[in-house]
Order: sequence, then C-alpha cells, then structure tokens
Amino acid sequence: MTTLSIFNQSQPDAAHTVTTDPQVISDTLASQGVRFERWPTRELPADASQEQILAIYAEEVAALKRECGFLTADVVSLNPDNPQKDAFRQKFLAEHTHSEDEVRFFVRGQGLFYLHFGGQVYALMCQKNDLISVPNGTHHWFDMGPEPEFTCIRLFTNPDGWVASFTGEDIAARLPRYEALAGVAG
Repeated sequence: MTTLSIFNQSQPDAAHTVTTDPQVISDTLASQGVRFERWPTRELPADASQEQILAIYAEEVAALKRECGFLTADVVSLNPDNPQKDAFRQKFLAEHTHSEDEVRFFVRGQGLFYLHFGGQVYALMCQKNDLISVPNGTHHWFDMGPEPEFTCIRLFTNPDGWVASFTGEDIAARLPRYEALAGVAG
C-alpha cells in the first residue's frame, strides 16, 4: 500500500505523520512541489521488454513529454536475483539532488523515496500505479530494499539519463530504511 511517513530529522526514530490516503499524500507532497498521482496500470507480460512497456504506456509518456519537456523515457527494472542488487541499493541510498526533475512511474513492485525538506523528511513508499515527480534541486534518496522488485518508467530532459550530485550529508543513514517502513524482515 502506498504510504507517506513524515519524520522530523532531529527525531528520526519516530514518524509523526503516516497516511495511506492517496489524496492526502498528493496534497501533502504538492505543498512541497512534488507531483504524486495514481495512474491505472495495464496488464503486462511477466517478461515484458522495455519496448513493450513503453509501447503500452505510450500515450501517458507522450503526454508527460509534452507537458514537462522531457526528451527521453526508459524503463528500469530490478529483481531479487540480480547479483549487483546490493551495489545498486547502496548507490541510491546517499542523499543527492538532480538538475532536472526525477520522474518515476511504477508499473510493478515498490520502492521508497525519501524527500528532505528543511527539518523534515517525507518517506513515500511507492507502489504499482504510483507516479512521482521530484523537482530538480530537491534533496532526496531512494531505497529499493534488500530484495528489490520493481519496474519503473523514467523520463528525462537530459539525454544522459540519471545524473546525481551527492550532498555528502549523512541524513539517509539516520532514518529508518525500507525494511522498517515496509514491514520486511531485514
């Protein structure tokens, strides 16, 4: 279930707001400039290729490209049997920013976005059907968990794709990780 937990960075062990209501999540994130929407998903073959996924969602991808000026779209997918899953997880666990909006539409699985605004951290457990657009310059990180299983459509204005500028802050290490927020045994 899509869940938003808001933490005070000075008390990272206790979420002070938790909601699963999609409208409350959307409104709360919108107040920080973050776009959150629930989109209907379509049936996909278990072994759907990037091309198939992009073709199935061509209308939505084209609309976002027109609306936001995105130039490219691709699909990222990770499964628990990936031998590099630990390295991939570590790469995204450090707080960073981007010079463009980070857009993800979850067509399968789940992942946890952390958004750092001032003294608060918004932890959004995204699920299948969730679209998130993190504005450029927003301090954030992503936790896919120890057994990642997700497929997302990504959109970019930069043809080089995902380019991060790491902040060097240790805030990500001080907050509960995916295992705690997803109820998964670590």
